[in-house]
Amino acid sequence: MDIGISDTHRKQITAGLSRLLADSYVLYLMTHNFHWNVTGPMFRTLHLMFMEQYTEQWNALDQIAERIRSLGHPAPATYKAFIELATIQEVDGVPKANEMISLLVSAQEQTAKTARGLFALVDEANDQPTADLITQRLEVHEKTAWMLRSLLEE
Repeated sequence: MDIGISDTHRKQITAGLSRLLADSYVLYLMTHNFHWNVTGPMFRTLHLMFMEQYTEQWNALDQIAERIRSLGHPAPATYKAFIELATIQEVDGVPKANEMISLLVSAQEQTAKTARGLFALVDEANDQPTADLITQRLEVHEKTAWMLRSLLEE
């Protein structure tokens, strides 16, 4: 494969993207879980908001996985692989609505940090498509975290 990015850089970038994919998948699953299980006075608002968020997240999974494939490596695609790679912990049980929001804020912020951690490497490798993907993901995760955080203010 000769796309102007060294084998070493492609391997390092796909390792980072695999971590981003894992965090993104755990975040997707958490958001979908909360969509199904939220209760309380903000039910309708949160139910619909979580649906918008998990739908956006689902589409992002494909973009990240396809970038990994474009760099010549297989994308992780099992629960086992995602749990091993993810920095976000799964949620046990069904938390109350405000705790759901807090957990999602943390997961959105962590996913943003995972994405941001790739910038130096993709810059060094001159990998603009991955930099573009990461920039797009950062914008979504930071904005979503802000919107969720706003719900927790008194």
